[in-house]
Amino acid sequence: MKLAFVGGTGPEGLGLAMRMAVAGHEVAIGSRSTERGEEGAQTVREAVAGAVATGGENAAVVGDADVVLLTFPYSGQQATLATLAAALEGKIVCNVAAPLEFQKGIGAVALDVAGGSAAQEAADQLPNSRVVSAFQNLAAERLKQLDHPVEADVLVCGRDAEAKQVVMGLADQIEGVRGLDGGGLSQSRYVEMLTSLLININRRYKTETSIRIVGID
Repeated sequence: MKLAFVGGTGPEGLGLAMRMAVAGHEVAIGSRSTERGEEGAQTVREAVAGAVATGGENAAVVGDADVVLLTFPYSGQQATLATLAAALEGKIVCNVAAPLEFQKGIGAVALDVAGGSAAQEAADQLPNSRVVSAFQNLAAERLKQLDHPVEADVLVCGRDAEAKQVVMGLADQIEGVRGLDGGGLSQSRYVEMLTSLLININRRYKTETSIRIVGID
């Protein structure tokens, strides 16, 4: 498949794009500027031998993508989706955003958002897209360590069963990762909030943690 990463020049976007390139998918790295998108694609090609990776401005990379992953910070979600809604119609859109902020003396703090979750707000802005959420709890640096498995479960939330299966399949293609059905979009709130918890644990123990769901064969 061809996968487009909107806001894909950040650590999470690049890490996911590298893993998807390893799995044999064509990846397109989007940014607010064509130059930065192209630089991101070059980073993927340098990390993954034989990777088919292109880059450009966000609107340019989503047009022929089979799946679009939103890998920019939550703070830019509303404005970015307002400009891309028409281009994303009919597409599987995977939201990776986790609403959080960093507070002095506390660390990462999950934000309460008006729409219930970042994924629900994205779905409201993209009524003609097949919105799911996933990958919020994967550490970017661990994703970039291509010689090592990630060892994590990825919870995929959404109302479109087929779209969830597609994204769960993508998760399964990352070495050490298992994609699991996390329920409807309303459940994404809890998955998103886990991100701040993991960030704080990582800082405290100087590591890169992830989550596992036990009891499922």
